[in-house]
Amino acid sequence: MAFLQNLSKSFPGWIFFCCCCCLPFLLTSSLPLKGVSTTHHACRLRKINFQQPYIRNRTYTLAKMASSSDKDTVNRLIGQQLYVNIKENNRCYLMKRIVEIVVKDVLLTEVKNQYPYVEEVAQFLASLTSELSRCKFSGNREHIEKNLEQMKKKMEQLGENGKTKAIGELDLLFDYVENACTDAPKKGGNKKKN
Repeated sequence: MAFLQNLSKSFPGWIFFCCCCCLPFLLTSSLPLKGVSTTHHACRLRKINFQQPYIRNRTYTLAKMASSSDKDTVNRLIGQQLYVNIKENNRCYLMKRIVEIVVKDVLLTEVKNQYPYVEEVAQFLASLTSELSRCKFSGNREHIEKNLEQMKKKMEQLGENGKTKAIGELDLLFDYVENACTDAPKKGGNKKKN
């Protein structure tokens, strides 16, 4: 207490007190800075989500099984065409929306009885979209919606094989989400042989 009384009598003492005691609290504050968007952090997943060998193995095995049944080697649902006219800061939002479509319109349909691991992979992907629930787009939404519609339309045109193709590309989806939504993207990802 005597220290604080002596400190209060001198101006340099106050500066010392503020620098040592108050500044660390201000620097570590979780309040956003004025003009800084917090959307970026809402569109980020922890890298650890993708480093679980068990779920990665299940996803890739499921994709391999379905792709062996896929007779269409021309069309691709998950690929760079999804990013046409999409700014990099909106790619995670786009991938979140694609995961929602794949889970709802593919994995949670009758195909869950045709392949093993579907429910586990669907649950994992749903947990990612749940973590990304606050991830919003920034800027113009038109290109995002157009690219999503093109993907859905292509899947519908392929009929039942569209679902097979979507399951066969789960490994690509896994990699694209990892690259778009983590701070340290996987090197050399997003490539798949036909």
